Amino acid sequence: MSKRLVFVTGNANKLKEVKEILSQGGHPIEIDSQSLDIPEIQGTTQEVAKDKCRRAAEITGCACITEDTALCYAAFNGLPGPYIKYFMQSVGHEGLNNMLAGFPTKAAWALCTFAYSAGPGSDPIIFEGRTDGSIVPARGPKVFGWDAVFEPEGTGLTYAEMPSEQKHGLSHRGKALEKLRAYLQSLPVESSSA
Repeated sequence: MSKRLVFVTGNANKLKEVKEILSQGGHPIEIDSQSLDIPEIQGTTQEVAKDKCRRAAEITGCACITEDTALCYAAFNGLPGPYIKYFMQSVGHEGLNNMLAGFPTKAAWALCTFAYSAGPGSDPIIFEGRTDGSIVPARGPKVFGWDAVFEPEGTGLTYAEMPSEQKHGLSHRGKALEKLRAYLQSLPVESSSA
């Protein structure tokens, strides 16, 4: 694959992380970004990601990736899941904790779903990464979504407290991007015609 890939996002923090992760290693993948206002359907993370990617490819007219991130509570059978963005905007870090008051478990998992489309009319391919952990009172900088309330298993740190290298190595986003990277690197290299 020789052309730059378009990551459709308006989230500067996501863009920064994706660029950092995909630029690592022996074969960095370069991406451009484009912010599009694409309405999201309701459904599973995979349904939301595929639909968003399909629409993005039609609008951009080129190969692109989209991402859907979910924070899933064991006590709620996986909810708020793909709707976490709206919960975070409505109730904040403290509210995300208070939702679990009275429940015996604070277990949760972070799920990242990337969708890749080769272009308009192409069926998107899904790449997922999951990190298990728990919901804790907010710790660390509160600048990137719900990072301050999610503590991956066995780390003793929230995502917000971790150096970026540590977070990238175990995060749901890092895991999904490694799968996406492997797929993109398996594609034939396009030759330029004179």
